[in-house]
Amino acid sequence: MCKQPRHEQTAKTDWLDSLRHEARMLVRELDATPGAQRLFEGRIRQDDYAYYLIQTYQYVRWSTEFLTESGERMKREGQHTALADLLLQKSREENGHEKWLLQDLAALGWTKERVERAPVCSAVRAYVEWNRFTTLSGVPTAFLGTAYVLEYLSVNRATDAKDRLIADSGIPNIHKAVLFLRGHGAADGDHVAELESVLRTLTSPEEQAALLLSARTTRALFPKFFRAP
Repeated sequence: MCKQPRHEQTAKTDWLDSLRHEARMLVRELDATPGAQRLFEGRIRQDDYAYYLIQTYQYVRWSTEFLTESGERMKREGQHTALADLLLQKSREENGHEKWLLQDLAALGWTKERVERAPVCSAVRAYVEWNRFTTLSGVPTAFLGTAYVLEYLSVNRATDAKDRLIADSGIPNIHKAVLFLRGHGAADGDHVAELESVLRTLTSPEEQAALLLSARTTRALFPKFFRAP
């Protein structure tokens, strides 16, 4: 069997390394963001935790739609069957996760109607519109860049944050208000490995760049999902 040219091996490695770098930097920057830091350490106040859950609900509620539309668009255009199937698989995995957030908020005394009336921060609005653009009009695989960095974040912080909130926060009913963190911390380790396995097959520089741009956009916006101190 002929060996792949060395420069092609390097290019493939470099772009995935760049994607991993974006995910690692997101975690590092959140560790230095006061609101996120307090969540990860289990010291967040109840109103700030509710704010985080509300903002999270306002972007998670769109995830299934974006993943489904991206996958179906790729199939219509005859692109990357494996990646299209992965997007559709992930849409099924994400389906209903917004209900976890509504249950978490209900445990804190928030009705769905009150959640729906709450203001949506500018960073979340930008995140939703960016991903809507890439889904409908941009490079449809780009949403996988967003998914990768968020799942990497869940693997590295969600379970510990859930445990520390229950142990240290003192928030009433907190053990009933961590469904979203528990669900993502438990599942996303396998999801990251699965994503990397499929993304290794992506050779188009345009699509690689689109995934990286979405990852960087998410990294820029996500720290602003937390209430400023």
